Amino acid sequence: MTMKKKLVVSTLAVSMAAASVASFPFSSTGLAQQLGLVSTASAATVSNATVKEKIKAIYSKLSVTDLVYLNKYKQEVNAIDMNTYKTMFKPVLDKMIDKAKLSDEEVETSLNLFKSVSSVVYDVYANDYSGFNDIRVNTKNVDLLKKLGTAAEAGNFTFDDLLEFSFGTNGVEAELRRLVASKISSGDLKNIDVDSFLDEAITNVLNRRTGDNALTVSKVVYGLGITPGDVKLSLQNLNATIKSAKPAAKQLALAYLSAYPLTVDGGTNPGNSGGGGGGGGVVTTPATPVFTADGSLDVSKLVSVVGDKATLKLVDADMIKAFDALVAANAGKTGLTLTLNLGTINAKTVEVPLSKAIIEAAKARGIANIAITFNGVTITIPVAQFTEAVTLTVSTLADTVFTSVSSLKLASSVYELDLTVGGVPTTTFKQPITIKLPLKNTTGLDKELLSVAKLVYGALQFQGGVVNGEFIIEPRDTFSSYAVVENKVSFSDITAVQKWAGREIEVVAAKGAIEGIGQGKFAPKSNVTRAEFSKMLIRALNLENNSAVQKFTDVSSSAWYAPYVAVAAEKGIINGRGDSKFDPNATITRAEMATMISRALKSIKPDAATSSSSLSQFSDANKIAASLKDGVAFAASNKLVIGNAGKFNPNNTATRAEAAVIIYRTINFK
Repeated sequence: MTMKKKLVVSTLAVSMAAASVASFPFSSTGLAQQLGLVSTASAATVSNATVKEKIKAIYSKLSVTDLVYLNKYKQEVNAIDMNTYKTMFKPVLDKMIDKAKLSDEEVETSLNLFKSVSSVVYDVYANDYSGFNDIRVNTKNVDLLKKLGTAAEAGNFTFDDLLEFSFGTNGVEAELRRLVASKISSGDLKNIDVDSFLDEAITNVLNRRTGDNALTVSKVVYGLGITPGDVKLSLQNLNATIKSAKPAAKQLALAYLSAYPLTVDGGTNPGNSGGGGGGGGVVTTPATPVFTADGSLDVSKLVSVVGDKATLKLVDADMIKAFDALVAANAGKTGLTLTLNLGTINAKTVEVPLSKAIIEAAKARGIANIAITFNGVTITIPVAQFTEAVTLTVSTLADTVFTSVSSLKLASSVYELDLTVGGVPTTTFKQPITIKLPLKNTTGLDKELLSVAKLVYGALQFQGGVVNGEFIIEPRDTFSSYAVVENKVSFSDITAVQKWAGREIEVVAAKGAIEGIGQGKFAPKSNVTRAEFSKMLIRALNLENNSAVQKFTDVSSSAWYAPYVAVAAEKGIINGRGDSKFDPNATITRAEMATMISRALKSIKPDAATSSSSLSQFSDANKIAASLKDGVAFAASNKLVIGNAGKFNPNNTATRAEAAVIIYRTINFK
């Protein structure tokens, strides 16, 4: 981003900060002027519906992460007490109280007004606009402003005057644009100091208290004896006290620019959107993306970066053309994936909106997935499950997010994944979304022990994942914060099985597919129940799906194993033991275990072969139940199970060590 564009962003950030703190839109008139919808003269004709749509456009660009900033700001402000409020705004509040003779009740009204405005900034994210009107028509609020205007001999003082001060043609934002333009035109860019610009802009606007360009706020401030220095000091106190104020304002500013991209007109003027709408002039025409026969669409030129946030701007018609080209290049093939290649992006957050038209067009053409790739990260989204617009947001977090809660060695960056569907934050999916994360700093690490870890309430949950070269691949049915770690797990009681099961236990435990029994013990010779093995298998093969529903009458929906049994049953991996019973606490036999493994792998790799003669190697093959023979044959054909002294011992109860070995072989099945 050039210096000129940075200045435009800074201007907007300051303006949005003013809105979020002191004068966020309370009326359709004020908001229309702020956003440059109409000129001042015609603002009153704008409907609330039009204004609401404009707000929605801006807030639709906010991610779940952005929402956290807004919510934090709301919470911080709502938590302050009267003493903190008085200290924070002391430079201006003391003079207001003295000149206007404000009562304790009226000072409390000003505090409540400050809190209400801050709440509105967050509430509109959830499509709640009731706060606008509540603030505007509250008689205490109206009377307070009226009293201040009278005391300052400035006439009628309303909320629209606050908006005009911040966003009007003679307000703070417009003044900032003029100051920036003067620096650019003079060529003096290297000495630009945005903070000093803000100081100068506030001073200039507060001095506009007479003549045609006079502002009511400036008249009130002057009439109450408040100086520009008092205002600036109060703003400094605010930012020092409410730590989330600046981050919240920044995210709003970035969302504004994302909804309405701005560039500098001609490189010499930040532009004017009329009515103080937010600076900026020319909207550039996006480049046409380039489609390649391998199903990749180069959309790097459609990525705009503002601050730490990059946003992909897709054109529906271009995407539909790419879908048609992909289908034409792969005639007769199913399960196609269109990959959007964003290239290398220098931003902490990447946002990729997929419109409803794009989702529906993909489904209509039989496109199974839309993949998004940048900086080595690839997120593959199965589109069939969605009927509304989808927005993917990927944020790269500081390593300390993980290293502060675990001493395990990081083998990737830390990523936070968010998804909205129809504008609603969504954290669970009917069809898993596959994440492919690039590995880094793996020298000296044991790659077999690498696992995708999920951060949950300050602790790590290990999800496994398949290492493929310098990447790890893991399907996820939920989103959160993820990173790859080397998960070394050791047990003190596996010496007796170390030779034939030690490494397998270590790897399967690292992937989170099998756990110890506590106090560093694994209990390798203990039996495995049907419920336990269901969890091991589903976790090992990354088949989790929280939307699966099981119908066994002896499996409680609240049982720890219920979601794993549900997925296993849904995929035909397990059958009940008559009359809708699963018998979760019964031990599992070696033949049952082999059959479950076989069914699971066949559901993933239906073309995997079975040798009809594979059972002949076992002298006790006749003891295998007829319903389990196909499963054992598949497992034996692919070396997933190996007999002992020519026997399979199909009806022996499987041990935890044996389960770990067969799970390990399953993980490595090609």
